[in-house]
Amino acid sequence: MQEVNSASLGSALNAVWSGLLWTLQNLAEAFLNIGYAVANPSMWLDWSDKQAVMRFVYYGGSVELFFAFAAIVLVITIIGFIHRPFMWGCVRGLETFANTTGRFFAWAGLLMVLQQIIIVFMQRIFTRPDIVFGFGVPLQFDISWYAEELKLYNALVVALCVTYTFVQGGHVRVDLIYSAVSFRTKKVIDMCGSVLFMIPVATLVWMYGWYFMWRHLIVPKPSASDTLERLLLKSRAMRWNVETIGFSPNGFTAYFLFKILLVAFAGMVFLQAIAFFYRSYLEFVEGEGSENKYLDKDTLGEGEEAYEGVH
Repeated sequence: MQEVNSASLGSALNAVWSGLLWTLQNLAEAFLNIGYAVANPSMWLDWSDKQAVMRFVYYGGSVELFFAFAAIVLVITIIGFIHRPFMWGCVRGLETFANTTGRFFAWAGLLMVLQQIIIVFMQRIFTRPDIVFGFGVPLQFDISWYAEELKLYNALVVALCVTYTFVQGGHVRVDLIYSAVSFRTKKVIDMCGSVLFMIPVATLVWMYGWYFMWRHLIVPKPSASDTLERLLLKSRAMRWNVETIGFSPNGFTAYFLFKILLVAFAGMVFLQAIAFFYRSYLEFVEGEGSENKYLDKDTLGEGEEAYEGVH
């Protein structure tokens, strides 16, 4: 029995060691891959070449891309540990990106309401089967097309305003122990949450969403299990085949945009996880006086402070 336990322990340690070596090897190769990609942009950005498109598809959801991002984040993090103002600059930049994007696309909610009002008026009052927008070259679609397009506005708000809402503290939270612990313990919980939950989930969504998106943009359809060599072989028969099939005969025909938004959502959550880790670390090191430092939160204006934070 003791020999079996020893063998099991040895196998476990060997697996851990192999995994560590694999990680370090990929991190080392990441710097070479980044240099090669920067030095040869036409290999993956010249989309007049079908092989370049397939390289872009492959590397966009590859282990190489993940470790390239990991290497960049690792270098930035080390510099930030040494020079904290640099890390604060990264936090401010990433949070500004989240806030700016969210504040812009939040207007999609207003557009959704206005378009719904127009649809009701055109259907019930003017009894029109279609709606025409535009000057010179009109944009004319059936009313059911505009009705289904409302889903796109909702998707814009959900996918592109999620990190903005996170920065503003607008997400609903279930707090069991967080409020009862000390300030620095909260920051440790935040750091662990960003590394153990936000980054892995964002990575999984990106991996699935990436190939899900490209399967509705080109044929032959790429697969996550395809090797680079197989995709390069498929490039001989590659052609663009953007999804334009609606759920109804005259319905919305740009559902490929939802797949693009899914990938954008994952990328923005990944970046916000890094910003949240940096902010939590800096507030942990600098103490309570640095809480919400440089945080650009929305306000209702002077005299409305009592209503802020009420949901």
